[in-house]
Amino acid sequence: MFGNLCRCGSFPYLASANPFRMPFVTQALSRFLFLGRGPEGAPPAAQRDARIDVIRGLALLIIFINHMPGNVIAGYMPHNFGFSDAADAFVLLAGVSATLAYGNLIERRGLAVGALKIGARVWTLYIAHIAVFIIVCGVVAAAVTRTQNPLYVEAINIQPFFSDTFEALIDVLTLRYQPSYLDILPLYIVLLALFPVIYLAVRISPLGTLLVSLAIWQAALWLGLNFTNVHAAGWFFNPFAWQVVFTLGVILGCATQRGIAAPRLPWLDALAVAFLVCAYVAKTSSGNPIGIALLNDWFDSVQLGSDKTNQAWSRLLHVAALAWLAMRWLPAGEGMLRHAVGRTLAVVGRHSLDVFCTGTVLAITGQIILAETGFALGPQLLVSAVGITLLVGLGMFLTWYQSITLSGAADASAASRRASAQPH
Repeated sequence: MFGNLCRCGSFPYLASANPFRMPFVTQALSRFLFLGRGPEGAPPAAQRDARIDVIRGLALLIIFINHMPGNVIAGYMPHNFGFSDAADAFVLLAGVSATLAYGNLIERRGLAVGALKIGARVWTLYIAHIAVFIIVCGVVAAAVTRTQNPLYVEAINIQPFFSDTFEALIDVLTLRYQPSYLDILPLYIVLLALFPVIYLAVRISPLGTLLVSLAIWQAALWLGLNFTNVHAAGWFFNPFAWQVVFTLGVILGCATQRGIAAPRLPWLDALAVAFLVCAYVAKTSSGNPIGIALLNDWFDSVQLGSDKTNQAWSRLLHVAALAWLAMRWLPAGEGMLRHAVGRTLAVVGRHSLDVFCTGTVLAITGQIILAETGFALGPQLLVSAVGITLLVGLGMFLTWYQSITLSGAADASAASRRASAQPH
């Protein structure tokens, strides 16, 4: 089965060099890594799978809510009922999406063209990150000027920019300074830049790539490796750890790309559900619910929050369990677009960069509004509702604008062809 990943596209020599004659048990184990047709059969590889857009759209809205600490609605978000949160799902789907976009491009046009397109996207992400940083600084400066409350500068660790602007600006441009809530895009920049290497490794051996990825993660954990953040202990999202989630997404994306089906394994479905139930009990209980003294410290740690910086095992297993159940039981293809909620979330998810950047600015603005109104319930609900409405509206507007742009380009192309066909 792994050989299917190497027999087509731009690298036919991989198939002959790696016949992948594995024992049955190893083949069965390896199938757990793949996303493909659901129980009823999936659409062709070329058809867009709405599950990606819908789940990503939901994750973006959850991230917006979670970026406003003290918001009562945040108390009902998924991270309160399990080990992982929307960021884990977002990074996993980033790996899937990168594979379907740039992996297919590499297959059609070759590695050089794919790398060039990836470089252009990395540059777009970098510019977006800098732009959001500057806008957030402007929002905070305006808030301090209007309220005469300098604490807003400290709330998201943005005071270095105002105390030593030139040095802080250099650190921002080199990604060595990341204020709170402005740390996801730098992670994605690094992971996307690494995508060609990860993708080619997965083409050779998905299981081997995952094992190497896990080894890098654990080695970095033991050695304390992280990227430098001059005003913190390191990057909040340690790339050495989070590359595991991204790599898993690339593997799932490659499976989707090749049409490899997830096996029907009811016992694995049950195991995934059991793990999610255990996570819910562990997260929502007070203290140790099973009374085994050796687990006291572990329960205390997960109830406070599983290590997000270094991607705790509990988080990885949790997002993997959620991904497995989503692959098995959510309708593939356009099945999730049959309902208004699914269609609404999908338009948000299709424009993830625009929505994420806008959501970050809105969340920082929302933090200030909530603080100025004393975290009263009414303003909390209003800010959340207005923010979600704006983000959904942005997704709808960009979808509409994209459609008229494509329609205009198609009309212009057709007119050009008709003009060229006229006799001179």
